[in-house]
Amino acid sequence: MEIQDVKLAVVGLGYVGLPLAVEFGKKRGVLGFDINARRIIELQGGEDHTLEVDAAELAEAIHLSFTSETAQLAEANVYIVTVPTPIDAYKQPDLTPLIRASETIGKVLKRGDIVIYESTVYPGATEEDCVPVLERISGLRFNEDFFAGYSPERINPGDKAHRVSTIKKVTSGSTPEIADLIDELYGQIIIAGTHKAASIKVAEAAKVIENTQRDVNIALINELALIFNKMGIDTQAVLEAAGTKWNFLPFRPGLVGGHCIGVDPYYLTHKAQSLGYHPEIILAGRRLNDSMGGYVVAQLVKHMTKQRIQVQGSKVLLMGLAFKENCPDLRNTRIVDIVHELGEYNIEVDVYDPWVDPAAAMHEYGIMPVASLAAGAYDGIILAVAHEQFVAMGGKAIRALGKPEHVLYDLKYILSASESDLRL
Repeated sequence: MEIQDVKLAVVGLGYVGLPLAVEFGKKRGVLGFDINARRIIELQGGEDHTLEVDAAELAEAIHLSFTSETAQLAEANVYIVTVPTPIDAYKQPDLTPLIRASETIGKVLKRGDIVIYESTVYPGATEEDCVPVLERISGLRFNEDFFAGYSPERINPGDKAHRVSTIKKVTSGSTPEIADLIDELYGQIIIAGTHKAASIKVAEAAKVIENTQRDVNIALINELALIFNKMGIDTQAVLEAAGTKWNFLPFRPGLVGGHCIGVDPYYLTHKAQSLGYHPEIILAGRRLNDSMGGYVVAQLVKHMTKQRIQVQGSKVLLMGLAFKENCPDLRNTRIVDIVHELGEYNIEVDVYDPWVDPAAAMHEYGIMPVASLAAGAYDGIILAVAHEQFVAMGGKAIRALGKPEHVLYDLKYILSASESDLRL
């Protein structure tokens, strides 16, 4: 296959797939596929509820069309799979969306076709888990009748500076010739350039350690925050001082959620454990980061008690539910840990987030955010997400939401140390 012969389809039009399809759609014909028919109708109407792509950008993708009909995928000969790869309740990789996408493609796979995966997986998943599904459904043989590749997604939800085209792309293929073609294909839209990995497994491993490294570093800073809090030292002040050294890494303490950092390490540890190795540092970091919601609530309750505020039956406002600032993404948000922990104390919790879809919050977590804020209503206020709206409010307006005696806990350093009662 030559590059001019490529007929492209992007399978999965979420936070990763849609921006990719749009970039390709500006340059060449591409079919955007999603099993959610409502999502297709939304995109055909020029709207994207994830807010990753606006109406103007969708309009620029003049070669992009959308469908939820599997039969139409048969028109393509190169498929890029961008479906979610979450973890289950036991923190084990859930490859169900990936396997189902592979089954769908297997039904239309033809000789000479190429399937490229972008979803985060452990090293080996493409060739050991996905390719056998393609072979079984299609009846074709891998690297004889069809081929595969892996190019890890690097989408950062809500980030308008680092976009698909401006982030260097790792590529790989199941044969040297396919690797070259895949690299050339992505080179059409990635102005930051590409890095052709030595193999699919190398590309898979590179992706999974990017966020594992960040997770471990954040765990270190979280642990330091716990230590400094016991010593009565302001963690932010320490980090600012240490940050004056040129090679100090600027990580900050906090809750670790989202589609990558709080998930990817479990894919790597799962694979390691299946090979008989128990990862010590990675899992220790995961345990610490997953415990931060409980720590936050314990600190809040302790401070409320010191101020003689009745904890049981009190009312606390959580400002923010999305996993990060200025985006509606609720995937794996650890704010829910705070909600559940507060409930253990019989504390009434109001969650306010102007970015998230209330129906999505209710569907995913059983949480219905309040539509507005009431002055003087709360015994405790937790600034959990640094949305621009909260930053703009400032300390005085946020304080006004509390009762005469209340505790203000700033998890994100939105306010100065003197404006809040507690900081992480």
